[in-house]
Amino acid sequence: MAYADSAAEGRFVTLPQGRLHAIVRGEGPDLIMIHGASGNARDFSFDLVDRMADEFRVIAFDRPGFGYSDSFGDALSPMQQAELLRSAALQLEVENPIILAHSYGGAVALAWALQAESEVAGLTLLAPASHPWPGELGLWYRLSASALGQHVILPMVARLAPRAFIERALPRAFRPNPVPEGYLDHLGVELTLRTSQLQINAQQVDSLRDHLVAMSPGYPALSLPIEIIHGTEDRTVGLQYHSERLAADVESAHLTRVEGMGHMPHHANPVLVANTIRRTAERAGSK
Repeated sequence: MAYADSAAEGRFVTLPQGRLHAIVRGEGPDLIMIHGASGNARDFSFDLVDRMADEFRVIAFDRPGFGYSDSFGDALSPMQQAELLRSAALQLEVENPIILAHSYGGAVALAWALQAESEVAGLTLLAPASHPWPGELGLWYRLSASALGQHVILPMVARLAPRAFIERALPRAFRPNPVPEGYLDHLGVELTLRTSQLQINAQQVDSLRDHLVAMSPGYPALSLPIEIIHGTEDRTVGLQYHSERLAADVESAHLTRVEGMGHMPHHANPVLVANTIRRTAERAGSK
């Protein structure tokens, strides 16, 4: 079941397998937004949705199992998530969208392009997870994806973790940039600490590397416009392991490295992100 429908900002798209929630605002060429791990579409409605709604019809999806969207089963791959989002986009009569995606969402956007490149105008990727990385994930992700983590630790976190738990964790994601004032209240503490979302997030992150092993050999065949923004101080998704390799693999990809920026470009420098979306649209002929 989707969570607390009455609090949802957007609309629901019903598919045979369940419902997806999308925040839809503005008019113009279609701009789809796909959030990263541990988040939801409100990560974009904090600023970026309204910033772009005067120029685009913006559609910010809650990925399956996140925000107000149904889960559609455990640990869907980026390819499976892309298929569901594509189906929802068709119901919303989306045509040749620009896809803006952050972090884990970058893998979903790349999967979408691999599946149906002719239906996508271009990609704007923010600190995207695109390639398999060396080594293992940190202890927390390995533990939280285990049976003990899924059935004991994460339900306990969801029941007992205070707001301070997230307040301490957020600065690590934004570092060295500050967390915007009011961000956590907008994102939603209850949504973020829901047991089912914690479980799905842990499963997806734990399985991501294997999916990227399978996906990444297909990147060199892509020819659509791709703009990438990645901060040099990102310690969550390493620039050298992901965006630099993606830019090297895809001739049509252009990478903007930003000195001193962490993992959240759309909050650290929303003007740069907005201008990069516009450049993607211009390259694609959407504007």
